[in-house]
Amino acid sequence: MPTLIRMPEISANAAAAQLVEWLVEEGATVAADDVVASIETDKAVVDLNAGTAGTLARRLARAGDQVAVGAPLAVVLAQGESAEAIEALLSQQAGNGKAVAASAAAAASASASTTGPASTSAMPQAAAPAARPASERYFASPLARKLARQAGIPLEELQGSGPAGRVVKRDIERAQAARAAVAQATAPAAGETAAEAAFERIPHTPMRATIARRLTESKQHIPHFYLRGKCRMEALQALREQLNHAERSGREGAHAYGSSHADPGRHAAGEAPAKRRFSVNDFVIKAAACALRDLPEMNVIWTDSAMQRYRQVDIAVAVATPGGLITPVLHAVEAMPLSRLNATMAELAARARESRLLPHEYQGGTFAISNLGMYGVTEFAAIINPPQSAILAVGASNRVPVVEADGQLGAGVVMEYTLSVDHRAIDGALAARWLARFQRYMEHPATMLV
Repeated sequence: MPTLIRMPEISANAAAAQLVEWLVEEGATVAADDVVASIETDKAVVDLNAGTAGTLARRLARAGDQVAVGAPLAVVLAQGESAEAIEALLSQQAGNGKAVAASAAAAASASASTTGPASTSAMPQAAAPAARPASERYFASPLARKLARQAGIPLEELQGSGPAGRVVKRDIERAQAARAAVAQATAPAAGETAAEAAFERIPHTPMRATIARRLTESKQHIPHFYLRGKCRMEALQALREQLNHAERSGREGAHAYGSSHADPGRHAAGEAPAKRRFSVNDFVIKAAACALRDLPEMNVIWTDSAMQRYRQVDIAVAVATPGGLITPVLHAVEAMPLSRLNATMAELAARARESRLLPHEYQGGTFAISNLGMYGVTEFAAIINPPQSAILAVGASNRVPVVEADGQLGAGVVMEYTLSVDHRAIDGALAARWLARFQRYMEHPATMLV
């Protein structure tokens, strides 16, 4: 019996995912662990394995389609099985109400409910199945054939939803509606001026649609309040420079002597250790984790039935990618050495920009940090990412006039930040105590390293 490759549930509670591209042509021999396609969820692009050995006999969805979770994507034939077995399998699927076209239509409906009205242009694409071979016979009712001929719709572009895959009237009506939606989404309206037509419609990606939905829900349902603060950065900058200098010296020494003793078990003889440069963001993450460790009442998530207080600090850090913002999660940061924090964050950020994060690497998190200081932004307020209860927005470190402890006016390096808080879970006084503890760690950075 042929085997169906189905759309897996990659993200929790996902109704559908987008088929990005096929990596294996029809007729190719595949092993069970061979990657046959790429799939895009709302967070990342992941590989799809064949799951069984054989010949990829037929692909049932096209690149760009939104496909419902559990819907068939392709058919794999085992050795000795013939192409006739494919038709029997697909007829069986149609008889059970699981035809490919119905699956694609369900995916489009699921995508629409998730992404909202702005994704209209993606729906007709999802509803259209892969074209069938020219040699295949097309079963259709007489009325369906007449309607298809009048509408100029080739039967080979349709997958029937009637008994045994038969094309019926409703399939023609669905195809007509899809064409009308495409025309409305892509063609300029009658009487439209040249200025009004001088733009293109770019369909929302699953990531962008999810960002829009979640942040809208956050602002609508989470009662935000904001606390702003500043800290002096001279001590942290000095410590950072010392650590980076020590790191450079260690790498140069290991390279000069051809030794791996600087980092035992990690580098081959004669190979310099990997380059590491501590950033201000590393210290911000560590200081936030230490403050959350000291005040576990802040390390909470609100639910309708209870407050969830977490035993370890898992921090989600915002990373800008070409497709939108994603927040890979660093786990147990309060117990993580700064060197491992730096290396782990660098790896996660690199794979986030390549859309190669695994689900467990971007799900969860009890607190979030968004740093725009590298863009020169001085101060901003971030939106809480549900179900988390707080997010710290960090600005740039700037040299500004300051009043010293002795009352004298001088120049100092100051960083500004804003804490956005869910008032259901955290009260103002607690958030203020946390912000003071964060400031103390930032201004006395050695204390967060011991």
